[in-house]
Amino acid sequence: MEKKHGRPIAEWQELIRSSPLTKHMELVARLKTEHGLGHGHADALVAHTLREDAAAS
Repeated sequence: MEKKHGRPIAEWQELIRSSPLTKHMELVARLKTEHGLGHGHADALVAHTLREDAAAS
């Protein structure tokens, strides 16, 4: 992921967390359209980040 898209996972997670969007598919669409990620990578990043955040609260 980092090698292909040039950012570590933590940076992608911060981008997801700082977004005003909150719905899974909205976040996936943003990563795809604004950052050029494929659906699989975007979906996995969003799912993992939202799961981490839910477990922490």
